[in-house]
Amino acid sequence: MMRTDPAIATLLDLHGSILDQGGGYWIKIEAWQVIPSVAVPHGIRYSLTLHEPYGKRILGYDNAHAVKPPKKFKFAGRILAYDHKHRSASDQGMPYAFKDAQQLIKDFFADVDRVLQEVTR
Repeated sequence: MMRTDPAIATLLDLHGSILDQGGGYWIKIEAWQVIPSVAVPHGIRYSLTLHEPYGKRILGYDNAHAVKPPKKFKFAGRILAYDHKHRSASDQGMPYAFKDAQQLIKDFFADVDRVLQEVTR
């Protein structure tokens, strides 16, 4: 029996939100339900992004495309992760271990706080 994730409703409710972070920085949240698949076993497509004042993405969590795990892992070339995060504007993405929607939201906002502290020093 599949366990439901109650935080998915929260994530879906946030779809289309733009959240002001002060200093011109802002967050955009997109999330929509899809049929579960190998690429999206939890049934949610999402894009959580932090942008700098001129609109450039400086942090992002999404599952829009597959990314290869770092080469340091054995057989890494054979495994593609769809859940991933971009740690900077130029980062092509690194796998993110999606546990549930609540952890995704928690991890994203923790990274937002870290990045904003770094850029506003």
